[in-house]
Amino acid sequence: MKVFLLLGAIMVVVCARPSDTRAQTYPEAPAAYEYQYGVLDDESGNDFGHEESRNDQATSGRYYVLLPDGRVQTVLYSVNGEEGFVADVSYARRR
Repeated sequence: MKVFLLLGAIMVVVCARPSDTRAQTYPEAPAAYEYQYGVLDDESGNDFGHEESRNDQATSGRYYVLLPDGRVQTVLYSVNGEEGFVADVSYARRR
C-alpha cells in the first residue's frame, strides 16, 4: 500500500510541475512547393508517377499508373477554395 501511495505522490509532483513554455514560432507564410517522381521498370512492369504543385491555397497535380490490362490511368486534379478536390480521370493505351 505504501508503494502505491509513494507512486501516486510522485505522479502528482511530476504532473504539477510547470511545463516548458518556450515554444518555437514560425512566421506565417503561404504554402508553396513543387515535386514529382516517376517509376518505369520494364522487368517488373511497374510504370507510375506523380507530380504536384501548390501556391498558397491552390494545388494541382497529376498521377498515373499502368493497369494490369495495359491501360494507363491518369488523374488530373486540383484543389481550390470552395470547389474542393476536383478530379478528371482518363484511360489510354500504353505509349
